[in-house]
Amino acid sequence: VDLKECLQSAEFISSTDGNFKILEDGSVYTTSALFLSAEKKTFTILLKDIQGQVEKKIHVSLVEEEKKKARHVRDTVLKRTKRRWGPIPSVMIENSLGPFPLQIQQVQSDTAQNYTIYYSASGPGIDQDPKGLFYIERETGNIFATRAVDREQYPSFQIICFATTPDGYSPEVPLVHTIRIEDDNDNAPYFTQDLFEFCVPENSKPGIVVGKVTAEDRDEPYTLHTTLKYRIVAQNPPITPAFSLHGDTGVISVLLPQLDRELVPSYTLLVEVRDMAGQPFGLCTTGTVVVKIEDTNDNAPSFKQIQYETRVEENRVSVEILRVSVVDLDEPGSPGSGAVYEIIRGNDDQAFEITTDKNTNEGILCVVKGLDYESAKQRILVIGVNNEAPYLLAPHSQQLSQSTCSVTVHVLDVDEGPVFKPCLLRLDVKECEDIGTAIGRYVAEDPETGNSEGIRYRIPPGQCNWINIDDKSGEVRTVKVLDRDIGEMRRGQCNITVLAIDRNGKTGTGTIQVCIVPGNKNFPRIAQTDYIMCRDREPICLTAQDDDEAPYSTPFVYRITDRNLASMWKINPQNDNSAYLSPKGDIPFGIYDIPVSVMDNGGKVGETTVRVNLCDCVTPTECDGRTRQLSGGNVTLGLWGILAMILGSLLLLLILITICGCCGRGVMHRQVTDDCANHNLIISNTEAPGEEVMDHNIIPLQNTCDQGGYGVKTGDQQTFEVVKGRGHTLESVKGGGHQTLGSVKEGGGQPMMDTCRYSYSEWHNFTHPRLGEKVHLCRQDEEQKHSEDYLLSYNYEGKGSLAGSVGCCSDQHEEEALDFLDQLEPKFRTLAETCIKR
Repeated sequence: VDLKECLQSAEFISSTDGNFKILEDGSVYTTSALFLSAEKKTFTILLKDIQGQVEKKIHVSLVEEEKKKARHVRDTVLKRTKRRWGPIPSVMIENSLGPFPLQIQQVQSDTAQNYTIYYSASGPGIDQDPKGLFYIERETGNIFATRAVDREQYPSFQIICFATTPDGYSPEVPLVHTIRIEDDNDNAPYFTQDLFEFCVPENSKPGIVVGKVTAEDRDEPYTLHTTLKYRIVAQNPPITPAFSLHGDTGVISVLLPQLDRELVPSYTLLVEVRDMAGQPFGLCTTGTVVVKIEDTNDNAPSFKQIQYETRVEENRVSVEILRVSVVDLDEPGSPGSGAVYEIIRGNDDQAFEITTDKNTNEGILCVVKGLDYESAKQRILVIGVNNEAPYLLAPHSQQLSQSTCSVTVHVLDVDEGPVFKPCLLRLDVKECEDIGTAIGRYVAEDPETGNSEGIRYRIPPGQCNWINIDDKSGEVRTVKVLDRDIGEMRRGQCNITVLAIDRNGKTGTGTIQVCIVPGNKNFPRIAQTDYIMCRDREPICLTAQDDDEAPYSTPFVYRITDRNLASMWKINPQNDNSAYLSPKGDIPFGIYDIPVSVMDNGGKVGETTVRVNLCDCVTPTECDGRTRQLSGGNVTLGLWGILAMILGSLLLLLILITICGCCGRGVMHRQVTDDCANHNLIISNTEAPGEEVMDHNIIPLQNTCDQGGYGVKTGDQQTFEVVKGRGHTLESVKGGGHQTLGSVKEGGGQPMMDTCRYSYSEWHNFTHPRLGEKVHLCRQDEEQKHSEDYLLSYNYEGKGSLAGSVGCCSDQHEEEALDFLDQLEPKFRTLAETCIKR
């Protein structure tokens, strides 16, 4: 670099990059090995003129030199190079004693005569410029040291030697020469801390690590000068050695099997560290280690006294009566010495309590419930003590039992007021009791005498005034009628304070709790009383209400009180509250006022009249509040009505006897032929209306009218009777009122009787045994076994149908069920009209 051209009067030359050195002639050298990347390496050369205060900068860029194409081995060109002198690194002993100047090395050049050097130090003083430390003879190239060197400050030096011609030209590459400072054991090791402090629990086992001490040495690492050894020099107190120190690592461990804090709370160790692997000629330093013994609860507390005595007045509460103390060798204030007291015996009623005073570690015994002198004149307590921390058994020691002491408490007698027994008296009173009813007795006793003589009772004013107490006997009576629904008794109870005063004016208090037991004061009644019942006669659900509470409410018992109506109506229970009201038979339509009594669970009966409108309707809305009936609205039969019913019955009986006598003579002497049965059925294969045919089996009768007031339909409607055999009419089969089918015209002449008609009973008596015999014979085969084609067995298929049997004999039980004739469908009505002469 041409420095003269940039600044001719430059007095100071430097580089911004320490890896490069610029000489006065502008030559640039590297001070250490460099690895250049693909990018440019730039730095700046600073030129300063101190006198003129001028500064210049020269920017230098270094680029990687292009690599030449590699040749094959056979094409390698051998090139002869000039030999150069390469001296081995020089060694200078640290803190050398001289004589100085001390020759270190000599450099020579064949072409140059003048020698100069630049040197740099590696180590802590690399940024310092040790001027005058080394110099070189300009003519001979000998390198000299002017004084001793400290290796810890300058571990080594690199000397750059230049050989120049008399005119200042450097024909050769500068020579780098290394001078290494050989270490001398001139530094003693030292501990990293002035004082080491460790803790270890007492009774620790041997081998437990306590801590580690560390030391350092400034001499050259990994040499004997820095190889250190540790050892314990002394122990205070000077008793059996308690710890061991590892010589290489400096780890301190427990050596003594019994470390007792109560005997020796801490140990002080004097430790030494020496270099040269602990050789006697090595340098050494000492340090101090303090090992504190931590407390464990290996000492159980014990009472200072075994027996204590104290006094307390009866009825005193929350008062301190005694303090007890213990001895514990563990460290004060630690959980191992903190005392925890407990009462082991004598405190079944929990009248005493003991706590710990944290400042003095004493036990404070207090009375928390009043004592009674009359019950016990003295109390004996047994108190035990433990520590907050669990007890740890020391090595080679026996288990200790818990320390205890006994405390005798003398109870002092005090004149006290009367005492109620019990202090709270519960009196259960039935609701609505009469005024002045005695409901109980509440008395107090004098604790000293044990009796109630001379004690007066009274109830302080301002309380519930429903009861009163006799001032002498303590008998409690009612002043008013107790009712749960009014006043202060709405919640069913009332608390009353009672005072008891003795002859000395001492007062005691007690409490009476009056609880009202629910009574049976309300009658059960039926909520709804008006009902409408249609022709389907669906039962009516009656529901009663009772304002009383259990057990004076449900279940209810219903009953009809009128005997006449009870024969016509019935009541069936549904549940605890309700019951069903329904007619027993086919009673006439009309309005019925039915008296129904309801009895609750307490036996109280309430009667309610239920009005039932038995209406000839399909839905209740058809009645519109009116009664639909055939004759009058009064369901009660008069004398003439009953007489008419008797006369009509006798007339009907006479007609039946006459008809049976006429028909019987033509029947008894004839055999029943098989074809006669076919005349009971008329076979028809058409559904259209046939010709108007008058069947002689249908005998029109004269209009009839019920005069008995049974609710039978009247008007222009005509009745008809079907004759079977002996003249049984449909009316006699049904055994009741006339059944209307439509308007039937009157026919002239006498009715014609078919001699081939027989009654059902005669037909049944003839066919049934013969039909059964035929079936029995047909269902047996040659081996007298039943054939499967005629007799089949069936398994049980569940509950039977509500419709009943539909077998051959089912009509015997349904001869009277002819109500269906009043509700014929249109197609069946047409069939009926065909058989009637229009």
